[in-house]
Amino acid sequence: MKQEHELVAQVYAARSDTLAADQLVRQYLPFIKSETAKFIHRFPEEGHDDELSIAMFAFHEAVMSYQKTRGAFLKYAAVSIKNRLIDYARRESRHAGTVSLDHSESDEDDRAMVDRLEDDRNEIREREDHSSARTEIAKFSAELAEYGLSLTEIAENCPRQKRTLEACHRALAYARENQELLQKLVSSKKLPLSQLAAGSGTEVKTLERHRKYMVAVLLAYTNGFEIIRGHLRQMAPAKGGRTE
Repeated sequence: MKQEHELVAQVYAARSDTLAADQLVRQYLPFIKSETAKFIHRFPEEGHDDELSIAMFAFHEAVMSYQKTRGAFLKYAAVSIKNRLIDYARRESRHAGTVSLDHSESDEDDRAMVDRLEDDRNEIREREDHSSARTEIAKFSAELAEYGLSLTEIAENCPRQKRTLEACHRALAYARENQELLQKLVSSKKLPLSQLAAGSGTEVKTLERHRKYMVAVLLAYTNGFEIIRGHLRQMAPAKGGRTE
């Protein structure tokens, strides 16, 4: 009982302290690996199995959303990890690959978005410093929380239709080309929908439906979250998915 009380105190402290969150993930990495192993039926390898990264995301989400009324934290975290892994497995079973975000930015030096994202995903696999990865996950989740968002909500809010995905990325490209819009997002914590719609030729209702996804992508691409970009790509569905 005392041990559970101490753990809950750590969880609550980690919500407002990125370093504490990183330490908590590192401390319970054996638990996260164990829960991942139950799902994939073998011990996961760091830097190789995407499922382990997904489980780390889920553990951090559990830290951010846990309440004492929900019972023991580790049981709560285990359910969160299992649910996220199930979602990931279902998504992977529906399509062998991941979405091709082939919109090219206007700057001549930019490569196609898909190339950058693929490089980022490969970089995740090659990174040996997993502590920095955990820190980035914690920092990004904390930043999303400032906008009232969570990683799970972002995954659920990804555009499912190719036409809608392309429309959202036109607006995202326009936002990146007009820094004042990004400044408005950061200062007001609100996406300037009407300006994005007018500037990109996209319907406001389309952007509104996928506001959470767009906020996450802009944050990832303007704040240096290189590892997060690869995870956002995993969350996105394949072309030819179901209609909205």
